[in-house]
Amino acid sequence: MNITDLTVHELKEKLDKKEITITEITKAYVDRINEKEPEVKAFVTTLTDTAMEEAKKIEEKVNNGEIKTEFAGIPIGIKDNMCTKGVKTTCSSKMLENFVAPYDATVVEKLNAENMIDLGKLNMDEFAMGASTEYSAFKKTCNPWNLNKVPGGSSGGSAAAVAAGLVPWALGSDTGGSIRQPASFCGVVGLKPTYGLVSRFGLVAFASSLDQIGPITKDVKDSAMLLNLIAGHDEKDTTSINVEKKDYTKALKNDVKGLKIGIPKEYFGEGINSEVKKALETAIEEYKSMGAIVEECSVPIAEYALATYYIIACAEASSNLGRFDGIRYGYRTPNFENLKDIFVNSRTEGFGEEVKRRIILGTYVLSSGYYDAYYKKAQQVRTLVKKEFDKAFEKYDVLITPTSPTVAFDIGQRSNNPLEMYLADICTVSLNIAGLPGISIPCGVDSTGMPIGMQIIGKHFDEETILNAAYTYEQKIKFRDMYKPEFKNKWKTSSCVVELHRENPRCATSTPPVF
Repeated sequence: MNITDLTVHELKEKLDKKEITITEITKAYVDRINEKEPEVKAFVTTLTDTAMEEAKKIEEKVNNGEIKTEFAGIPIGIKDNMCTKGVKTTCSSKMLENFVAPYDATVVEKLNAENMIDLGKLNMDEFAMGASTEYSAFKKTCNPWNLNKVPGGSSGGSAAAVAAGLVPWALGSDTGGSIRQPASFCGVVGLKPTYGLVSRFGLVAFASSLDQIGPITKDVKDSAMLLNLIAGHDEKDTTSINVEKKDYTKALKNDVKGLKIGIPKEYFGEGINSEVKKALETAIEEYKSMGAIVEECSVPIAEYALATYYIIACAEASSNLGRFDGIRYGYRTPNFENLKDIFVNSRTEGFGEEVKRRIILGTYVLSSGYYDAYYKKAQQVRTLVKKEFDKAFEKYDVLITPTSPTVAFDIGQRSNNPLEMYLADICTVSLNIAGLPGISIPCGVDSTGMPIGMQIIGKHFDEETILNAAYTYEQKIKFRDMYKPEFKNKWKTSSCVVELHRENPRCATSTPPVF
């Protein structure tokens, strides 16, 4: 038995049966990190020593009956833009390279209340701005399926760590697809909850009206369990919504008979890779075979979503990052003669190129001469995007699209082409604009063996329906049993070998569905 291959619900079951111990689980992950982290580069800060100490303490208290929480002793990884008291929170930026948070984010408080074990802070694109985790100031994370490929972003460290077995599950944040797209690239499950369902208190803000924390896991049941832990109203977050507490695992019924699925044609047009499209068509046929009602539909405003997103996101980033000036927060330059030098040099030296690019764009669209033409217009289009989705959900229970137009691309392929990089988010940004929940699950691999992700979109606060739709499909095709990165000997940066198991014909490509 390889402990690091197990899902969290499998770990928990073995813990309950006393087949393994908390220290054995933690040591297995620590050993895995020590072995594979130099190749994957998923962490900014590892906490392996303190994790082993915590495991021993928690195990003793559990055995003595002092701790009875459900997930006591289960390890986790946390994206490095969520504050963790006494531990560096860098946002993968030189600007916050030495910042040690004086408090815990609300989601971290909830994990601590469960007596979970933090294995470390996970790498990301600087201030969550990027789609490949190449814009980190410290390292470029590699995709465990092929170390020459990006893991996606900005939560690339979280997705890569779960896929590589460095953590059993992780927290990420999603501003325009930053949970779902890396989950797609790394062959894992990524859930973006409805805006306001999970507290953002303690999350370093990128774009406040778009950011949302969510789980990245090995399977759908783990996503439901982690959402149970982190969801809920928080008085410290004014955007947090007070809704009824739910047990999302009860929604996993493994049945989609009668489920009405809409397939928005705008998400299957030009720019979508042919193999991605075929994998989605095969998945759609699976839903039809399981009794779901599938129809093609239209969300015509979707073509404007990407431009709308980048105007709003950059404007909010410009505002949020204004505090990092070398005086109030963040890195301070040693090269100054006056106050202006401190401001200019601190921001010039502390921020990376992508962050500067977005700050400049955001400042431009907020300026007095262009506010009405760009930012105000984008907010009006945002309302139209939400209305279009509301209209679609009058007829359908869920919508299905690709998560990304392509599979993971080569490291360095797009890092010098911002517009091409921005197009990686074309299938995901509309959900953040409308505040909708969405989940990405693997639905096959392409001819090179790289995972393909399917996105399931739901109504506001209807995570149960998308979780069940994802779970039912997952149980049918059993992706983790067929496809996994199995590297021969030691992983190498120059190349890697992936063993693919293709016994199940349901993951092969097929003819397009007939609506």
